[in-house]
Amino acid sequence: MNTPSHRSLSKGFTLIELLVVIAIIAVLASAGFAVGPAMMNKAKKLNAQATATSIANAVEQFYTEYSALPDPGSNTADKDISTDSGDLLDILVGGTKAGSITQNPRKIRFLSVKDAKNGMDGALYTGSAISKILDPWGQPFYIRLDYDYDERLTFTPQGSTQVNLNGRRVAVYSLGVKPPATANARSLVKTW
Repeated sequence: MNTPSHRSLSKGFTLIELLVVIAIIAVLASAGFAVGPAMMNKAKKLNAQATATSIANAVEQFYTEYSALPDPGSNTADKDISTDSGDLLDILVGGTKAGSITQNPRKIRFLSVKDAKNGMDGALYTGSAISKILDPWGQPFYIRLDYDYDERLTFTPQGSTQVNLNGRRVAVYSLGVKPPATANARSLVKTW
């Protein structure tokens, strides 16, 4: 008669095998948690870079169309304009404000940006007019425009070193993620 051996009766994991599997899962999970924030920050930077590039391209297309830079005031010197006010943005989207119609009479939409989610990372609206464009960290972008038309931009972004750009009419940047207390400068997201 055939009697079953002791080995064929055990059909589950031993305690040692179970502990090894749990240890492997714990190591993989801890590695994933360490990489997760860095990957999220990199994705935010790429998103901000795409938005900054869209804004810079919109200004260049406006210049190509009208042979002038969009100007929500009467500027004669290089100036930073923040995207937390909507006047320049209204000009670039072909809006209906009085200054926008004067500067963009054909109402050409030069700028298209995704809508913001949770008040960050995109365009915010007041009614149907665009009021702000914010980066993934909830801060505005800064648009440096060459209003003296010498194709030279010199400026110092907040918390950064001086920037000198030759042959450019526009530069767009975001201050990016705030650095840890031990770091000196912000990690700018920029178009140059």
